[in-house]
Amino acid sequence: MLAAAITRAASRQTYLTIRLFVDRDRTADAFRAYAYFRWLDDQLDREKIDQLQRIAFVERQVELMDGCYRGEWPRQTSAEERMLVDLIRGDTEENSGLRAYIQNMMAVMVFDANRRGRLIGQEELAGYTRCLAVAVTEALHYFIGHGSPSPRGEARYIAVSGAHITHMLRDTLDDAAAGYFNVQREFLETHQSAPQDVSGEAYRAWVKSRVRLARACFAAGREALAQVQNLRCRISGHAYIARFEAVLDVIEQDDYRLRSEYLQCESPMIWIKMVWSVLRLALNPRQPASAPGIVPLKSPEGG
Repeated sequence: MLAAAITRAASRQTYLTIRLFVDRDRTADAFRAYAYFRWLDDQLDREKIDQLQRIAFVERQVELMDGCYRGEWPRQTSAEERMLVDLIRGDTEENSGLRAYIQNMMAVMVFDANRRGRLIGQEELAGYTRCLAVAVTEALHYFIGHGSPSPRGEARYIAVSGAHITHMLRDTLDDAAAGYFNVQREFLETHQSAPQDVSGEAYRAWVKSRVRLARACFAAGREALAQVQNLRCRISGHAYIARFEAVLDVIEQDDYRLRSEYLQCESPMIWIKMVWSVLRLALNPRQPASAPGIVPLKSPEGG
């Protein structure tokens, strides 16, 4: 299966999460959902296409998505595009979590394609994080324990917001080399700094503030996860958080100096600690699933 092969090659943790925790009747779609956007992101990152080609390519994907949701099924697609078509063809529930994932992830791809080579403002950055947070969170609840009670409102998305903040810190150096700048324009203008200048005191102070924000997001995210009824969903959510907290640990150990690789986050000892922490938190939620304010999961708006 192409989707499973792409997923396995790109992310061992995602592959295992889908195999072990996703609802059995949704496993194939979970692989398609991850693999299609992994493929799309890789296509946009290719060095052999220029900016106009990059934008034209992602616009084609947007047109494909919109057409499918209108019931206009394409006659010719690539094998990878067929994954998107099959996902939408099977998405019969109005305003489903899958639709929220697809539309918001596509917005993330469009933003990435258009931001290459330019500085982005604080509001743009916040919107970017919001789209990613909605996409990943809704996918989690759609594919794992769908229909089970889970928190609503902003608490629903805060853990993934912290993950995206961490992700951008982790990839800062490589992204900057490729023309993607993860620090807001206002900071650079205030400190008269270039986006590649990550060694200065001001930049390190900014990194420290982002680490603290991500930590706060994860703490609040764990409170929200404690209210999720489905155990598989709780385990998956805590594992997702733990993966990024390991990166924050290294950034703090480096005194907020960013590096291009965080290979120690993949060490066996780190994974053992992560597994123990995840199981402890998932099996001992601090709040019962019937806590006030928790309602059965409903189909979200597309964001």
